[in-house]
Amino acid sequence: MSGLHAGWSVETLGDLAEFIMGQAPPGSECNKVGIGTPFVKAGEFGTERPIIQEWTTRPLKYALSSDVLICVVGATCGKINLGADCAIGRSVAAIRPVVALDQQYLYSFMSTQVRELRAGSAGSAQGVLSKDNLASVSLPLPPLPEQRRIVAKIDSLTGKSRRARDHLDHIPRLVEKYKQAILAAAFRGDLTRDWREARGLPTPRSVLLGDVAEGFNYGSAAKSAKEGRVPVLRMGNIQDGKLDWADLVFTDNAAEIAKYALKEGDVLFNRTNSPALVGKTALFSGEREAIYAGYLIKVRCKPELLPAFLTYCINAPNGRAYSWEVKTDGVSQSNINAKKLAAFRFDLPSKEEQAEIVRCIEAALSWINRITIDAASARKLIDHLDQSVLAKAFKGELVPQNPTDEPAAALLERIRSERAAAPKAKRGRKKAA
Repeated sequence: MSGLHAGWSVETLGDLAEFIMGQAPPGSECNKVGIGTPFVKAGEFGTERPIIQEWTTRPLKYALSSDVLICVVGATCGKINLGADCAIGRSVAAIRPVVALDQQYLYSFMSTQVRELRAGSAGSAQGVLSKDNLASVSLPLPPLPEQRRIVAKIDSLTGKSRRARDHLDHIPRLVEKYKQAILAAAFRGDLTRDWREARGLPTPRSVLLGDVAEGFNYGSAAKSAKEGRVPVLRMGNIQDGKLDWADLVFTDNAAEIAKYALKEGDVLFNRTNSPALVGKTALFSGEREAIYAGYLIKVRCKPELLPAFLTYCINAPNGRAYSWEVKTDGVSQSNINAKKLAAFRFDLPSKEEQAEIVRCIEAALSWINRITIDAASARKLIDHLDQSVLAKAFKGELVPQNPTDEPAAALLERIRSERAAAPKAKRGRKKAA
């Protein structure tokens, strides 16, 4: 790290901290009812501090609230938390900084090192961090007062980022509510009532789906493959009312392809899924050749029913309510058979009004989807901003330097001298009991 400011030095973490590697007590000495010492494993790491869920009556290795905790084993290897007064398991290590290193400064710096630590870990595919891995981490060390000024500035700036992130986190839920409100209004007739009356079109009539559609065919039960010529659409390929072509299986079976081939305008209904998802529906628009799997029902509309209108209608609140009403619940999945689907009753407007309803829905959804995309972009910008703040912090560009601050190297030297001068504890032979 070249170009350091006056008073700064570059040190290895091994010279600035002690490392306490965790050790797991026997399972019989652990409990979840609050008896003994709080016990933290990697699974209890929270956003900033661990969430205590377990205790032990036989603690073996201790951490302090003034430490920085780090996951050293497993998929979360390299993740960090501020410390707690607790026992720690083998998946956790405590980094205990010397007085010259502020805990919050260390925590902020280590948050920038997670990727590098994970990449440099050894052992299993999930990674293992050793004491040597941690000790070899190099970090820029400003004077102690400047460390605290840096921490205060980081907290101020990232606090604003957190608030912005919290607001953005509400958007997906609001978007989903808006989509359902649009669909509900569309199939109450609110979006096109004035439009219909101005054109003298007939009012919608109540119909059963079986009267205006045909087919209601179940899909293929044959085994699919990861590679092949023709994709087999499954229930997982119906996402948010659309077909998702990302995760596909395939078939080369000519008989299956001929029997279950989809045509543009076919509506696919998910007949078997969890209670919350059964009945989700998507329109096949002929994007590519495809067949459909057995957990789907193919519905083919008669001339008086537009496939896009039917798709939105089944996904609207009235369609979802019908699916919930007629589903048959199993152990972990629900089912809606073709007979019950054909009995779905809804109001059918003229084809002209159906087309206008579809146009209104898609215009509204296009706008709301734009908001979703913008929110995701804003989230990425906030993350980049936080990274930029941290990068500036550890280059000495976030707060002004104070020439009266004691240089970090001088403080470290003084600490080492005091330790060297301190009397060492005598080690005597233990007396027999």
